[in-house]
Amino acid sequence: MNDETAMADLLAFVLAGRKESLTDAAFPQMPPELQAAIGSVAETIAALGLAEAPVAPSTELRARILESWRARRAIRPRKALLVCDMIVDHLTPGHCMEVPRARAIVPAVARRIVEARALGTPVVYVVDRHAPDDPELEEYGLHAVEGSPGAEVWPDLAPRPGDSIVPKPSYSGFYATELQTVLDAIEVDTLVLTGCATEVQLLTTAMDALERGFAVELPADSHAGMTEVGERVAAGLFAALSPYAPARRARLARLAGHG
Repeated sequence: MNDETAMADLLAFVLAGRKESLTDAAFPQMPPELQAAIGSVAETIAALGLAEAPVAPSTELRARILESWRARRAIRPRKALLVCDMIVDHLTPGHCMEVPRARAIVPAVARRIVEARALGTPVVYVVDRHAPDDPELEEYGLHAVEGSPGAEVWPDLAPRPGDSIVPKPSYSGFYATELQTVLDAIEVDTLVLTGCATEVQLLTTAMDALERGFAVELPADSHAGMTEVGERVAAGLFAALSPYAPARRARLARLAGHG
């Protein structure tokens, strides 16, 4: 690749107009020399832009910008706090399905639960739960068997009356569960995901939620991966994704009709 081609590729990347979160997710994965080159190109373009005399937007463009700004400010998120798979079998040392990093987030998750209840924000527990003859137990070992102590929520995070509990048989909280029905009933559009494991249950649940039009938040102090690397990679994917636009518009319109 010659210098001219390389510069064209750098300009194409900087001027692509992609969503900022996508750039933020891709940038850390690049070699240091490429990061430096992109930074230099971006600074040069910014300097050229600042050197030009400002141009006032047209009346039509100004109206569109203001309308978009007003529309975004008018949306007040209706949130639910999801506590995912913080069960005894995942937090007990030495268990075959232990997520060691999950024990460290218990205090933060507990604080979020207390705050949510105080604010009237719905708290939904999404928990792994299996029948004794579930073939998955052959694959992953005996865990989260319905009716067993290991399937219960960790005591420090125990549900209270008024909270919702949604058992799930697989990775995503939406697969073969009542989660969609529960969320529709409490009329929320934004899910605050906490719990474990970030790169398994939380990531798959988030992907399904985004396709259904939910916005998703992942508080940094309240999720734990099986490994630090897996947790970091999954969190980067979260940051790059937005709700599927048509589904998001439909969900917001539905909620507005109920308001």
